[in-house]
Amino acid sequence: MKAILFREIKTFFGSPIGYLVIAIFLLLNGLFLWVFEGDFNIANSGFADLNPFFTLAPWILIFLIPAVTMRSFSDEKKQGTIELLLTKPLTSWQIVNGKFLGAFLLIIFALVPTLVYVFVVSKYGLPEGNLDLGTTIGSYLGLLFLVASYTAIGIFTSTLSENQIVAFILSVFLCFFFYFGFEGIAAFTASFADVVSAIGMDYHYKSISRGVIDTRDVLYFSSVTVLFLAGTVYQLKSLKN
Repeated sequence: MKAILFREIKTFFGSPIGYLVIAIFLLLNGLFLWVFEGDFNIANSGFADLNPFFTLAPWILIFLIPAVTMRSFSDEKKQGTIELLLTKPLTSWQIVNGKFLGAFLLIIFALVPTLVYVFVVSKYGLPEGNLDLGTTIGSYLGLLFLVASYTAIGIFTSTLSENQIVAFILSVFLCFFFYFGFEGIAAFTASFADVVSAIGMDYHYKSISRGVIDTRDVLYFSSVTVLFLAGTVYQLKSLKN
């Protein structure tokens, strides 16, 4: 698994892909949070908190993570190297986990510089240090769970087609559906609105972002991640057969 993980990281940072992903993520967040006028502008919000960032980031990642993961297996299939990969002395789970962790770590690298926002908001708030660290830590943790789920979905869709664009579109659709789709459906099911919305990621992401770690939220994101990784393993095993 380590060999696959290191190969993925080397691929990301041995080409412009890794640097481009990090740059785009930071640029979009920086523009919306500090430059563009609007609801996401922290400087103009009048509140010393990072809620605009944690509201905006999931939407940017809905497009960014599929762009990272779309080549994971689709490129292997297109280049004809998937057979070589499957003949290596590795289990399907080790191959999938290596691909997953490589993409996951790349997004983590993109998130690390945003910790500067915590310092800036805390430093220049009135009074200084007027920042709810509990909520901030909970929000970052929720974002990590969300990234893991998005990445697992992206890895799964990359096994469905050798066309990277198709894999990207499928991944964006599934990420959007799981994040916001159930909220939309809940609006039309008044009697079961709470139950339906609880199936979506947004519900559990907001729950963790309050700063209270509920095992139900952790179990939800873990289940979604494992479910799509298991689907990826199933797809690989079908290719072996």
